[in-house]
Amino acid sequence: MRVYVPATVEILQRLVADQEFDPMSRTAFAVTPALREAYAAGDDDELAEVAMGEAARASLRLIAGTEGDVTFRRAVVAADVDDVKLRPDLDDAVVRLAGPVTMAQVASVHVDLAQAEPDIERAAGIVDAADLGDADAEFTLGDAEDHELAWYAVQELPFLLDLL
Repeated sequence: MRVYVPATVEILQRLVADQEFDPMSRTAFAVTPALREAYAAGDDDELAEVAMGEAARASLRLIAGTEGDVTFRRAVVAADVDDVKLRPDLDDAVVRLAGPVTMAQVASVHVDLAQAEPDIERAAGIVDAADLGDADAEFTLGDAEDHELAWYAVQELPFLLDLL
């Protein structure tokens, strides 16, 4: 199953160095039966975009929870994983991974471009308020989520990290 795993630039560095990483709570997002049911219309590509968007928002939460130096760019690792547990009790697209994600499982990596950084930095400070219904926070979060993540092949990841 193709899963979308929330990450940060710092987690991507760990992935390159260790050839694997253990996602927080082993949570990822995917096109699940519950997600298909929640959307009356939409093909597989559109549903994958929804799952990727959920992972990108979770990446923002990871950034918000990081202490010290942080790179304000959301990151999502797309990986092909066999052993997942559906978690519709948490949300329609949520799955739980059985173990760490290895570099061999990674299909692609998606990262914000530099121009997104100011919006991501502002959104990281208010993501919880937006989730609680604060209209101003939701507007700020929307600015961040308007940025599309850039696609990178697995072999490009070390070079991308060198440039950041």
